[in-house]
Amino acid sequence: MDLRIFTEPQQGAGYDTLLTVAKATEDLGFDAFFRSDHYLRMGSADGLPGPTDAWITLAGLARETKRIRLGTLMTAGTFRLPGVLAIQVAQVDQMSGGRVELGLGAGWFEEEHKAYGIPFPKEKFARLEEQLAIVTGLWATEVGHTFDFRGTYYQLSDSPALPKPAQTKVPVLIGGHGATRTPRLAAQYADEFNIPFASIEDSERQFTRVKAAAEAAGRRGDDLVYSNALVVCVGKDDAEVARRAAAIGREVEELKANGLAGSPAEVVEKIGKYEATGSSRIYLQLLDLDDLDHLELISSKVLPQLNRA
Repeated sequence: MDLRIFTEPQQGAGYDTLLTVAKATEDLGFDAFFRSDHYLRMGSADGLPGPTDAWITLAGLARETKRIRLGTLMTAGTFRLPGVLAIQVAQVDQMSGGRVELGLGAGWFEEEHKAYGIPFPKEKFARLEEQLAIVTGLWATEVGHTFDFRGTYYQLSDSPALPKPAQTKVPVLIGGHGATRTPRLAAQYADEFNIPFASIEDSERQFTRVKAAAEAAGRRGDDLVYSNALVVCVGKDDAEVARRAAAIGREVEELKANGLAGSPAEVVEKIGKYEATGSSRIYLQLLDLDDLDHLELISSKVLPQLNRA
């Protein structure tokens, strides 16, 4: 079971904070550092000092880290033209020495689009499908050849399809709860399918749908990595769990029901239940980015139990 750290910087974190967390992620033995792609805070957070751009952040971290994977859950398709996104991700992959992964979604948070003047089209899913075809098509085009695309929303002519990523294949993540179109899109384009903030039962149901869609598309169901994103709140005792829950404005029992919360033993037990559904990777949504002791506790008391032979 891989454990990855997943941050929500729009809630209030500048680059220096993210760099500190990313370096701790690497030093403490976690597999990867991922971040959301949002420009506006949600809920009661103040969002200070203001939003950071996902791919500019990852470019910086690419030069400041050496081992961990870096990526997005999820890049909003509404924010970037697909040809430009292909260039950005390829460049950051080169800057990292081949450690980047692209999570790409349709975009959903209308308020942030209004706040920063970003168009919010109605036909987001159909656009996402074309975006995936373009990004992966550009990367797959051999050097010296050109790429053309004629879609409803995007048209590319005689693209040199450069630059290329450092990796032969940048892993593409697709996720969500949709019952039909999402599994079909994952079956066609994804290396990993992620379901965010889902119960064990809903995870198993959605993984089954994606596996069936993959097989219908001529792939094996287990060709994909299956993963969960879950809020995390671990403490060495009840008081520490309660303190960490209060710091992020959540209730302990709610966190235990909907995420990974409690003692290290409780969290390991619940991760095991997700693993039984076919999940092999957990993105730990870390909401208090100043609490590095939380990361150290997970590293020393949870991670070793998951990696025992």
